[in-house]
Parts: sequence; C-alpha cells; structure tokens
Amino acid sequence: MLLILAMLVGLGSGLAAVILKHLIHFFQWILTGWFNTASDSFLFFLYPGVGMLAALLMVKYLIKDNIGHGVTKVLLAVSRNESRIKRHNVWSSLPTSAVTIGFGGSVGAEAPIVYTGAAIGSNVAKFFGLSYRQMTILLGCGAAGAVSGIFAAPLAGVLFTLEILLFNISMSSILPFVISSITATVVAYAFLGPDVAFANTLSPFVFGNIPYYLLLGVVCGFGSLYFIRVTLAVEDRLRGIENIYLRWGLAAIGLGLLIFLFPPLYGEGYGSLTNLLNGDVKGAIGTTFLSDVLTRSNPWLMPFFFLMVFLFKVFSMSLTNAGGGVGGTFGPTLFMGGVLGFVVARLFNLCGISLPETNFALVAMAGLMSGVMQAPLTAIFLIAEITGGYDLLMPLIITSAVSFATIRLFESYSIYTKRIANQGDLLTHDSDKAVLTLLNTANLVERDFKKVKVGDNLGTLVKAISNSRRNLFPVVNDLGELQGVVYLDDLRQIMFNRDMYSTSYVYNFMKPFPETVQVDEKMESVMKKFEVTDAWNLPVLDSNGCYIGFVSKSKIFSAYRERLQQVSQE
Repeated sequence: MLLILAMLVGLGSGLAAVILKHLIHFFQWILTGWFNTASDSFLFFLYPGVGMLAALLMVKYLIKDNIGHGVTKVLLAVSRNESRIKRHNVWSSLPTSAVTIGFGGSVGAEAPIVYTGAAIGSNVAKFFGLSYRQMTILLGCGAAGAVSGIFAAPLAGVLFTLEILLFNISMSSILPFVISSITATVVAYAFLGPDVAFANTLSPFVFGNIPYYLLLGVVCGFGSLYFIRVTLAVEDRLRGIENIYLRWGLAAIGLGLLIFLFPPLYGEGYGSLTNLLNGDVKGAIGTTFLSDVLTRSNPWLMPFFFLMVFLFKVFSMSLTNAGGGVGGTFGPTLFMGGVLGFVVARLFNLCGISLPETNFALVAMAGLMSGVMQAPLTAIFLIAEITGGYDLLMPLIITSAVSFATIRLFESYSIYTKRIANQGDLLTHDSDKAVLTLLNTANLVERDFKKVKVGDNLGTLVKAISNSRRNLFPVVNDLGELQGVVYLDDLRQIMFNRDMYSTSYVYNFMKPFPETVQVDEKMESVMKKFEVTDAWNLPVLDSNGCYIGFVSKSKIFSAYRERLQQVSQE
C-alpha cells in the first residue's frame, strides 16, 4: 500500500511541478517576450513589485498563513508537527510563487514546489490514517517527486530528500522515494519533453585543470558562506519593518533598481545561466543600456559586471522574500554558482591561463549548492542530471567536496537548517537528539497534582493529601505563581497531630524547587536540567510564571521509548 501511495504522491508532485513551470513561463512570456530594445528594460523596475504585491495580497487575504521558506517549513513539520502539513499547502505555493517569479521576483521555484510536494504526501497519509513514520515517508516522497519533476532528475530527488530533509530514514525506506521520483520524472518527460533543463556546450575534461577545480571549490566554499550569512542577515533586518506595505514598497524599489541595472537578476535567471553554459556571454547580460559598454570597452569590465551580479543576487533574493514574494534559495544557488564559475574562469583567461568558461560555470553550480545546502551528493548528481554533464563527473566531485569541506570550517548548518538549529528544532543523524527533538514538553505535563496556597494551614494541606495520590504538592500564591513545593515525607511525623492543624501553615513546610521548566522548552534542555538537579519531577510554568503541572523522568522515558519505536520501526 505504501508503494502504491508513493506512486500517487509522485504523480501529484510531478503534475504540480509541471503546472508551476508552465505558469511561470506564461507570465514571463506575456511580460517580457516582446522586449526588443534597451528602453524596454525600464519595465524591469516595475514588474517585480507588482508580482510581490499580488503574492502578498493572496497570502494575507486568501491563504492567511506564512508559506515562505518552503524547505525549512518541511523540516519544521517533521520535527515539531508530526509530519503534518496544512491542506492549503497542497496548492497555495503554486499561484503565489508563479506570480512572484513570473513578474521577475529574484527567487527560485524549487522550494515552493518542494513544500507543495511534501504537503501532498503528508495529506495523502493523513487521509489514509497512516502512522507518523509512514506519514514522514510519504512527505519525503512528495519532496523527492517535486525535485524530480521540476528538474526531470530522479536521482537528485531521492538524494535531496535523504541529505537535506529526512536525516533518520533507514535505507530500507528508499524504495518509496525512488518510485515517487521516477513517477514524477515520467510526468515531467510527458509534458516538458526529455531534454535536459540546461542545454550547454561543454569542452572535454582536461586532467591538467584539476588544480584549478580545487581552487574553484575553495572559492565556492567562501561564496557559500557569503550566501548564507548575508541572506539571513538581510532578511532579518528587513523583517524588522513591521508595516508590511512599507516593507513591500522599499523592497519593490530596491529590487526594481537592482534588476534594471543588472537584468540577469530578473526572475530565476535561468535564461542567463543557460547562455553562460553555451558561451553566449552577451546574451547572458540581457537587455540593458550597459550592453554596449560591457562588450566594447575594457575586457575586465565583463567579469566585474558578473561579480556584481553574484554579490547582488543575494540582496535581490532577500528583497523578494521580505517584500511579500514567495520563492526559495534553491534556484538562486544554481544561478550564482554558474555566474561565480564564469567569473573565476574569465579572470584566469584574462591573465593568460586558458580555462573552459562553460565547464567552470557548470561545475561551480554544484560547488555552490554543495556549500549552501551542505549536500554534496545532491549537488553532484543534480548538476550532472540537469545538464547531461556526466563527462565532468570528476571535477564535479572535486569542487563539491572541497566547497563542502571549506564551508564546514566556518558554518555547521545549511541555509535551510541554520535558523531552526538555533531554535533547537532540527532533526539530526544523532538518533538520541532526533527523538528528543520530536518530543513536546507541553504534551508530557502531568496536571493531577493538588495545589495548595502558601497561606493555607496544615489542616487544609492534610485534606489535599487525603484527596491525592501524589507525594508532592505545589504551592502557589493568589496569582497562581509557583512559590515552592511540600513533600509528603516531611509531614508524616506531624500530619496526624490535630493540635497543629490551625497553628502551622504551608510556608512552614514549603521548600524551593531546584529548577523549573517552561511549557515550550526544548526537551534536550529539560533533560539537562534533570541531569544537573538529579530530580525526578520538575514543575512546569507558563510564560507568566504561573504553575501548570509537573514533568517527570518516567513520563519522558516512556514517551521517548514510544517515539523511538515509531521512528525506527521497519
């Protein structure tokens, strides 16, 4: 049954990918298909803002949910929401990302379609009432099918899911991913044809260029570091503008200006990237008033122009997302990698060292993806599949491996995982940490402890004891704030002495607790508090410091064992 459902999910993901690609191309054809002169490029200043506004309004008034950063949202769904994704995500990313990218938003379509595919898998599993593990597998099938469908690259779809999304899926679970990926690829072939996504004109691999590919890997590693750090910093700064329409206006002006000056920043940039892969540098520049200057003046201006394109792509991407657009970083990673590879090769050529610019552009696509996503296998085989560049498999491996090793010296997390890792919501290959991440403190709170007030007398406390099966009693004030705890063992010698019922009070027996837990605290932090205090129970408080209940080691261990069985069950 799971294999049949994987095929159905792959079919749905593949169709969604085809629909999204056609929608994007339709908008681009309507808006820019008639551009002939440099004067037409003035519309580059206007189009992206219109697309962002349309997406912003759809999200605010129709969808009413945050659907940006699709891959990160999928990771969060797996770790914090039982792999459940809302039903509207099956379709909501399609029109919003189509207008964003079709009107020139400088983002990629891959993250939205991954979110869509994962939502299809999650909701199919939900419909059939499948377990958490099976739902997670089908969610992964949807993501794998989405990548396979958008690129017609079945192997890359499987590797993307295993390397980036689902860290703890066993090898025996790969078969559903393969079936979903193949199904989605067949759908893509049926509607889009069997041609590779990026047609190219490559030169034969020269063994003597290996040192330069090693150097390219180092450059891609530092380029990846720039990509991650600047993207997150710019987005955080822009998100600080609370008025969404003011933020949209500023983003629209900034993005329009960047695209007007650097036309390759328009949309995904795949047209310019394809031109670079075919040696058509003038075509890669696009329709701009700078075309004649760049092609007829100092030859060093050309690599400088594309270096600026590389540097500003991060800003144009961040402006698009912060301004209300819906898109991802997957596409920009490919584009920036190709541009960076061209710049490196052109600089060497200008210095008298002959290097194939198209080869370096293609290989650097994998190099930058390996660093930004920290997924070298996905990068290697995706680029080989979408370009047909298997003849360059050796430099693809070399550059990707060096790029990955370089960025790992400075950054432990990918563009998708850095934020959620800092929040403690990231599943990792460490099974113990993975299971702890899946546990929710709020779901483990025990609320059957009898509360007493700090000013209650011993008689009231004994009455609470007679109605309780617990051996400890939380003490609160009139506002419900925790003041301490009374242990039954401390009362055994006097609790039957009725003479003390009206003369002794709770505060006479109350003891402070060594540590408290917040209701939304990460389970890994909770376990550290148990280790430090050697306690068996810890009180749980809400954000206002009010008592809610207790969390116990025994309850956590029981939940841990149950969740571990769910995760590891074959």
